[in-house]
Amino acid sequence: MRAAAVDPARSTTASAVPAREGRPARRGAAVADPLEAAREICLHQLAARQRSRAELEAVLRRRGVAEEIAEQVLDRLTEVGLVDDEAFAAAFVSSARAGRGLGRRALAGELRRRGVDPEASETALAAVGAEDEEATARSLVARRLRAMEGLPAPVRVRRLIALLTRKGYSLDLAMRVVAEAAPTEDEEADAGLGDDAYDLR
Repeated sequence: MRAAAVDPARSTTASAVPAREGRPARRGAAVADPLEAAREICLHQLAARQRSRAELEAVLRRRGVAEEIAEQVLDRLTEVGLVDDEAFAAAFVSSARAGRGLGRRALAGELRRRGVDPEASETALAAVGAEDEEATARSLVARRLRAMEGLPAPVRVRRLIALLTRKGYSLDLAMRVVAEAAPTEDEEADAGLGDDAYDLR
């Protein structure tokens, strides 16, 4: 009696299982070399987006890769330039400022959360001067003001200051930028920029 043919589309073998975090779909036998397996995990992660060394270390740890194997693989990827915390930090700072309007304080926190080397973080943040940060804050306020038409001036002021502080800007900078961008009509300016307007309670 002949055995029933196996439909590849219905097979439940590992080759039919979708790739998960850091797991490229495999065809055929599993990779026997632990170094090669760890390298594949890292390359799969890097194909999605640039990552810090600490992020890759965390993925390898979750996958059960031995610490010494992970270190060897990451050292080699660093040597060839595929893992570079300075480049990662610089790209992240540029992208987060342009896309999310983050200030230096928030940027520093995000880099720290991603495990970026402190020196690499400092180098990336040093490229953001005081004038650059203020310009980003002004641009963010200008965009949000357009969506706040019709709101009382004090409400706009409070919301804008709260927005900037959440984005990582100092309160002094937030108050100054919002004050300069506030309505120009005397009555609204007086109402919006008085002491009550800056009460964030």
